[in-house]
Amino acid sequence: MCICVNCNHVHICNTYALIKKQHAKSNFYMVTKFIPTQTIIQINIKSSSHNINSDWDLQECLSFAEKPGQWLTKDKNQIMNV
Repeated sequence: MCICVNCNHVHICNTYALIKKQHAKSNFYMVTKFIPTQTIIQINIKSSSHNINSDWDLQECLSFAEKPGQWLTKDKNQIMNV
């Protein structure tokens, strides 16, 4: 599971934006102004007889600042300024 969902920086993080893009969220757009340090992304590749899928998850990040459920925040005024 991606640790980004419980990080205070989730709404402005360029690594999270990259992961969302890899999850084929074509209508996903995010203004990123935060670049985390020393991230480790795990990519799981799943194959079946007709296609190959990948799942990207951030496993480690030195910039992680815990704020459980931050990804659920919809109101931009509630997002902490960095």
